[in-house]
Amino acid sequence: MSQLEATLDLLRQITPFESVAGNIAQQRELAAWLERWLVEETDAEVLFPVAAQLQDSTPPLVHVRVDIGSSRTLVLYNMYDVMPADATGWEVDPFIGGIKHWPDKGEVFISRGAENNKGPLAGMLMVVRDLCHSGRLHANIEILLEGEEEIGSGNLRRYLAQQPCPINPAEAVLFPSLCEYGGGAPRLYLGFTGRSGGRLQVKGGSWGGPKAAIHASNAAWIDNPVWRLVQALNTLAPAHANGVLETGKLDEEARSILDELAADFNPDDELTFRRSEKFSIEGDSYSRLAYLLGSAVLNISEIASLPHGAQGVIPPEAFADLVLRTPPVVDGEKLIRRIEQQLAALSGVELVPGDSYPGYRFSIDDPGVAELMVSYHQQLARPQIWPWAPGCAPAYAFAPVAPAFLIGGLGYGGNAHGVNEFVTLRGLQRFQQSLNDWLVAF
Repeated sequence: MSQLEATLDLLRQITPFESVAGNIAQQRELAAWLERWLVEETDAEVLFPVAAQLQDSTPPLVHVRVDIGSSRTLVLYNMYDVMPADATGWEVDPFIGGIKHWPDKGEVFISRGAENNKGPLAGMLMVVRDLCHSGRLHANIEILLEGEEEIGSGNLRRYLAQQPCPINPAEAVLFPSLCEYGGGAPRLYLGFTGRSGGRLQVKGGSWGGPKAAIHASNAAWIDNPVWRLVQALNTLAPAHANGVLETGKLDEEARSILDELAADFNPDDELTFRRSEKFSIEGDSYSRLAYLLGSAVLNISEIASLPHGAQGVIPPEAFADLVLRTPPVVDGEKLIRRIEQQLAALSGVELVPGDSYPGYRFSIDDPGVAELMVSYHQQLARPQIWPWAPGCAPAYAFAPVAPAFLIGGLGYGGNAHGVNEFVTLRGLQRFQQSLNDWLVAF
């Protein structure tokens, strides 16, 4: 069986686990399955048994070590949680998966997690297994898998914050992923955006509004928590700004990297990849990229009132689930304090904070970066270097472990979090070769 066939077989085995936020039973089962596979297939030593974590309410961590007696250690981080999905609009059942032929992409494997991130996870595990069996591994490998990446990585961050850190100092940390976004040049990020979750809620009380649902005919003289919530959201982030609260000034190093990136950046390709027809801002590539990377953005994932689905009533409660994304050039804690001050003027409005972590960046000269670029070059791919990613990752939590936290790997997938999420079979092979080349470079 070829490596690709073995990888697809492994992906088919882990796809049926509906490891979405809130489904703790499925997350526990998958974590235990992955731990067992690593022990059986790579002779890994378990450093934090899944069985010892079952009393916790959070998805277990999988932490193992493949020790070959080297003086050098590399860390591979990945995730086993995925976003929810139902079968509507999918060509295959999202939690079974299957291969289809698409005229513009060739053979693709479709499933929830095919791109983000069960496909790369399966590819990573098979590369490590094959390197172990072939004797071509030259560094110890620690593998850390989590089930909360999509909701803030709280359990992982608390684990790594222990003293001493449960992972010994390493050469580099890599989050293997498919980085040929949209089928274009692979991206190499020198940092990540921070994340702060929370819920903005309004309940009826002394400020006004009912304490239980009442008939909507009272709207002219009884306050509605939904309208107070809309007022609060507009106070924080007027709709015309798309949630941008602040845009930080890029430093000299970031501007220098952005100069080169902007010269090769194709806005039409980016719009196609994002399934959009136009950008929300005018300007050249440099100004758009600088605005994207420097902006702290408030994203609303859900707005609702309680009880759900009640029509013709003034509800007693309304809420909005929020995520604030803060780049390394914006002080996230200061911004949160500003938000709290703005909300203080609106009685009845409460911000319930959730998990948060800061943005993080590192240098192009840190260990692992050059090796990642070489792994791209070996397959004739020229990387786009970004000063940091507009996306979030708990990179700062690995600062005690290694200077750099890299997300990397060749390979093309798409529709993450959407219908018909996929990875191309050719892309999966390119991904595995680039990961293999990165690991053996040490």
